[in-house]
Order: sequence, then structure tokens, then C-alpha cells
Amino acid sequence: MVASRRAAVRAASPALVAGVKAALTVLSVALAGALGALAAGSVLMARKVVTPARRLADTRILALDTAAQTITLSRTADTELPGRYGLFTTGSADYIKLGSVLSEDATSVKRKLLTHVPAEARLEPEAAFSGWYYDHPDQLHLPFTPELIGSTVGPCPAWLFPAGQGDTWVIQVHGRGTTRAECLRAVPVFHALGITSLVVSYRNDAEAPRSRSGTYTLGATEWRDVDAAVGFARRRGARRIIVMGWSMGGAIALQLSLNSPHADAIAGLILESPVVDWRTVLSYHARAERVPGAVSRLAMEALQVEWASPLTRASAGIRLDQLDVVARAAELRHPILILHSDDDGFVPSDASHRLLAARPDLVEMQVFEVARHTKLWNYDQERWSSSIGAWLASQGITAD
Repeated sequence: MVASRRAAVRAASPALVAGVKAALTVLSVALAGALGALAAGSVLMARKVVTPARRLADTRILALDTAAQTITLSRTADTELPGRYGLFTTGSADYIKLGSVLSEDATSVKRKLLTHVPAEARLEPEAAFSGWYYDHPDQLHLPFTPELIGSTVGPCPAWLFPAGQGDTWVIQVHGRGTTRAECLRAVPVFHALGITSLVVSYRNDAEAPRSRSGTYTLGATEWRDVDAAVGFARRRGARRIIVMGWSMGGAIALQLSLNSPHADAIAGLILESPVVDWRTVLSYHARAERVPGAVSRLAMEALQVEWASPLTRASAGIRLDQLDVVARAAELRHPILILHSDDDGFVPSDASHRLLAARPDLVEMQVFEVARHTKLWNYDQERWSSSIGAWLASQGITAD
């Protein structure tokens, strides 16, 4: 009986072994496919982070009434906001200014036009809502000159708005995927205080020269272009310099504060909707886009290692620890004003709150609600402007 069972096992063994091998092959292929998909997704996410963004349509023009000078847009979290804004369009105009909300329903918002649109105008339906409001320095009706700031990548265009005696300057740094026009809203606030404004560009922002890779380093190298602007200001007579950063410009301003050889001339930082810690921002967007946690974690690791740079198209590994200013809070030496909305919707305010908790001796934070990313001025211009003025006065930063 035993002998017959052994014979049966031996007879079945080749088939069993073949079956096991086939199953292992299938599992190996499936595992390789899953790992390949994970790696591919991670590379795509990492690449997206460092690639300069293009402006994308985020609303539609549903109706244009040139007689009443009103425009109706599809309703979004941005287009329904109170205040003054801008709209990037195509057709007979490329940018128009928008005023208050006149009426709204579940799917649309009607707003007042603040740019006159003639009866013969033809605008394409796809449009992009913007907090810029001003899109050219001429619209401020203030004297200015175009300048070129010499940096290691080449001459970076800037606008200089002189004010006061020229001893106190503010250098404004725009955010990711935008240009220096984003900063124009703040110029009149500083001009009224007698503070000269220098509105700068930096590598790969479509105005300044391109680096070899043509990609962002999230502040790790861009701060050097702003540091060149600090040197420019000092040569022009600036003794005290405020650095104001918007969104990713906040990350750049913080790296400047931590690394600049001109740190003694920096009197303080003003950060509008800033990136304080990139991991917080990247994790937020991964969740919003339902990216698996494993993919987002691997993407952040890929950004940091040199060997992955050819895949991510980054110029080199980006050390996210160095860009985490909450973790580096003890190194900060300049007073900071943060203006951030808890309803930002793009760069969460969590890291800003954590920085305030870590350095209450240096950091003051004005917390907004309702207002969306970099649209605090648009939503509540009076509070935004008075917050800056009060903070400057509290720091003894006034124009001579």
C-alpha cells in the first residue's frame, strides 16, 4: 500500500512541479508589472513637480454681455470668491479684470467686468481665473524702470519701482508656474510706505534664462538668483531689504534667508500663501488626486537621489530635508510675517502653523479664511495691506 502511494506521488511530481513553476511565473510577472507601474507612476509624479507648469483653463465663459459689461463663468471654488480678480482668455483679449459677483446659481457666477470689453469682442470659452489683477506694471501708474539682474544663469529681468529715499527695499519673488506680474498687487502698498520695490524673475520661469535642465529645484537653487537681486539692491543704496515670497516664492525666500551671504542686509520676510515644507504640499496633492501613498512616497524619494535625476529630469537630487523649514526652524534669524488662508486649496496652511508654533519669537501669522491660494489681497485688500503695514511698523522697518 505504501509503495503504491509513493509511486503515485512520483507520478504526480512532474505535473505538480510544473504547476508550481507556472504559478510562480505568473506571480513574478504580476509583481514585476505592479512594481513597474509603481515606479512609472512615481517617476511621472516627480517629473511633474519639477517641470515648469503651463497655465491651464479652469473655468468656462458661459455668457458675455458687452452692453451691461458683465461676464458669466462656470462656478468653481475660485470664481465664486468675493473681490477683484483677473481672467486669462483667448480671442480678442488675452486678459481682463473682473469685479464683484452680481449673481450666482449652482453652476454659474455672473461678475462685473472692470476691463471694458467692446461689442465686437470674441472670447473663447476656455479661460483661467487669476488673482493677479494687474498684469503689467504700467497699470499701477507708478514710475518704474526695467532692469536686468546678473545671476549665474544669465540676466534675469526685473521691474524697479523707486520710492522714498531708497534706503529700504522690498524684493518680491513670484510663485511656481507664474511670472513676476503676480507680485504687482503689493507694489502700491510698499510705495505708499516709501519702500522701493524690486520685482524679480528667476531661472526657468519663462522670463529669466533657462538652466541646463530647464526644471525647478523647488527653491534649492532659485534662491541664488534672488540673492543676486539682493546684491543689486545693495549696490543701488539699499540698507534694509525685505524679501516677499508668494507660494513657491516663499520657499525661495526662506532658502535665501538661511543661505544668503547678504543675510545682514535682510530685515525680514513676508510670505504670502508660502510653501514652508514641500512634503506637506506634495502629500496634499497626492491625496487630492488619489495617488496611492506608495507612489507619492517613492516619488519624493526619487526627487532626492542623484541616480533618478535622468528619469525625473531634475538637474540633481533635491534634498527635501533642506527645504523643510519647520525642521530647520532653529536656524532662522529674520523676523517673518506669514499671510495664509486655511482655505487655501493648493498649498495647505499646516506647515505655516507649525512654523509659527516652532518660532513664535520670530514668526507672526495672519490667518485668513475663505480666500484661496495667493488671493488674499483680492479677497480682503484692506486687511491684507494693513497687516503688512502694521507688521513693518512693529519691526521698526520704515522708509527714511
